[in-house]
Amino acid sequence: MSTQVPALLDGLVDDAAVFPPGSAALPDAVAAHRRHRTAWYADLVGPLLVPASAVAAGELSGLVDPAEGFVVGVVGDTGIESLPLALSFLAPDGVTARQVQVAVARRGEDPLPGITSLLRLLDRLAGVDAVYAEVPLAFGLMGALDALAAARADGLPVAAKFRTGGLAAELFPTPNELAAVICACRDRDLPFKLTAGLHHAVRHLDPETGFTHHGFANVLAATLAAAEGAGVPAVAELLTAADPRPLVQQVEGRLDAPRPLWIGFGSCSIEEPLTDLTRLRLVNGGEDA
Repeated sequence: MSTQVPALLDGLVDDAAVFPPGSAALPDAVAAHRRHRTAWYADLVGPLLVPASAVAAGELSGLVDPAEGFVVGVVGDTGIESLPLALSFLAPDGVTARQVQVAVARRGEDPLPGITSLLRLLDRLAGVDAVYAEVPLAFGLMGALDALAAARADGLPVAAKFRTGGLAAELFPTPNELAAVICACRDRDLPFKLTAGLHHAVRHLDPETGFTHHGFANVLAATLAAAEGAGVPAVAELLTAADPRPLVQQVEGRLDAPRPLWIGFGSCSIEEPLTDLTRLRLVNGGEDA
């Protein structure tokens, strides 16, 4: 294998260094992101994710040379309506927002009003390649996916985003729940991102919290199976696997093809997923084969 990251893993991991549990200071995160972008594994790494509140507060000012073409993803921590204002602070610093991510509802709320508000704002998010609506895996989910799929079919650059972990047990969907939403996105031709809890490649129990975390290799294998027509039970079986061997078998024959459906996930550490991918021999650690 060459040192190039295979096409299947291109842009898999967004750099969420400033978000918990890493919570890096923004200057440190910017410096580390530059190193990631020039490393042998650069193709694995998506944009640096920055809170809208930090952008609006001018915290990127002076950290970036306007000539370097620095790219970020903006996470709307201050709500949907504040996104255009936050993005307006980027251009003077020479920063480009490749993507925007924002929650459209709290858990238990109807997500459709938030999606409607977000769609109305799209013409004020000029230059953004993709807008991800974070939808709770709860009340109103399927109606929200229908609305996003319809907007996407109309040519709007929207997709879905889901949480796969957090500080409470209910924020970790079961394998069946996650399999169902992956298949629902497949059925609607709707790309999706994931966030939280995907710290390692393979499903595992965190001894400190007692929470069982989804593995990103599980999600990758499960999404590949779903894209090829597998039903919810088969997709859930791959999400449940704690043995990496069936996951690698599902993935390794498809490394040269683009990744279907799943855009990727944010991680506060780039090194952790990179280390796991190296151990699974899905990348080769930068050494020529």
